[in-house]
Amino acid sequence: MMDRFYVALLALAGGLAATLLGWLESGEPFDPRKFGGSAIRALIAAAVFAAGYQLSHGWITVLDLFYAFLGGAGVDVLGNRIAKKLGKSKWFLS
Repeated sequence: MMDRFYVALLALAGGLAATLLGWLESGEPFDPRKFGGSAIRALIAAAVFAAGYQLSHGWITVLDLFYAFLGGAGVDVLGNRIAKKLGKSKWFLS
């Protein structure tokens, strides 16, 4: 049970870290609406990774936690790019 929590927490942290790094790189003022969309995508990634690891081999290694962190960051980055291509960068909060 706690293993799934750690996986979800690290996937969420990865998504939020990608969001914060993207904001710092942009040089734009902080926009809570954009951050909110990314936070929702990070929560979705956390839920998916926690559910996926529940179905896996039953034990979690440090490498699994690292993959969850990177996966959470990747889901946010991909979701952000897809939303921008569709012209809906705030589609979760419109």
